Amino acid sequence: MYLLTRIIVILALVGSVAFWLFTRPVRVDEAQFASLSADALRGEAVFWAAGCASCHAAPGAAEDARTILSGGTGFTTDFGTFYAPNISPGPAGISGWSVTDLANAMSAGVSPEGQHYYPAFPYTSYVKARPQDVADLHAFLQTLPASDVGSKPHEVGLPFSIRRLMGGWKRLFFTPDYVLSGNLNDQVTRGRYLVEALGHCGECHTARNLIGGLKRDKWLGGAPNPSGKGRIPNITRGGLDWSEGDIAEYLKSGFTPEYDVAGGEMAEVVQNTAHLSDADRAAIAAYLKAVPAVK
Repeated sequence: MYLLTRIIVILALVGSVAFWLFTRPVRVDEAQFASLSADALRGEAVFWAAGCASCHAAPGAAEDARTILSGGTGFTTDFGTFYAPNISPGPAGISGWSVTDLANAMSAGVSPEGQHYYPAFPYTSYVKARPQDVADLHAFLQTLPASDVGSKPHEVGLPFSIRRLMGGWKRLFFTPDYVLSGNLNDQVTRGRYLVEALGHCGECHTARNLIGGLKRDKWLGGAPNPSGKGRIPNITRGGLDWSEGDIAEYLKSGFTPEYDVAGGEMAEVVQNTAHLSDADRAAIAAYLKAVPAVK
């Protein structure tokens, strides 16, 4: 009996150590950012392409208030409700963050304290962001107004409240690989970067499996709305028959070819894409036409 107890204890210890190692947070290589010279003006373009204001501005914020990143927007999912935090450059936000801290958040899903972030923050897309863009974004964020609004805690029950489990989830679904590959021209390659990396369009427009991983074989083919209201549309050629010009115009003005206007969460997205250049909006349209159709 004593021997059996010892074996059980040893196995439990070995299992605990294996779990701890398997789920440990993995940070970015700081050397990638050590020699970069950041530019806030370029960072502003990254800010709008990455849709930061859509989540981190206060709910209902408009015009200049969209750059006050006090957070508070809630996202209802099957795993709980997640709230966007304050990422303004004040004490309640990210005033003490270095470029590497921001890179760890965006590219590794790891906080400055070494905790896993939940993938409600789209680091599964931002992992593809170029180090220079992360550095430029960090420089731009420092120029924005500070907010003293505290971040709201997530409303997540067991077992999902155990953040360490996110380490195992990342092992399954966290990859820097692009979905669309092959011999792409320069315009489609730029569009791929804007859609798959900075714009993180797949986070909403792609269906997920039972534990929240994106179904990459159904890329951009539409998905149930996590709020339970309606469905997020299929934006591949299998569901969207707009021309490239129609898509680019929609991303600029919010008007559809039928003279309807963007609503709901997409109205927020258009407020971001309206800040992009005509060339970047055209690149997004070219990319969407190059993605395999999902029926």
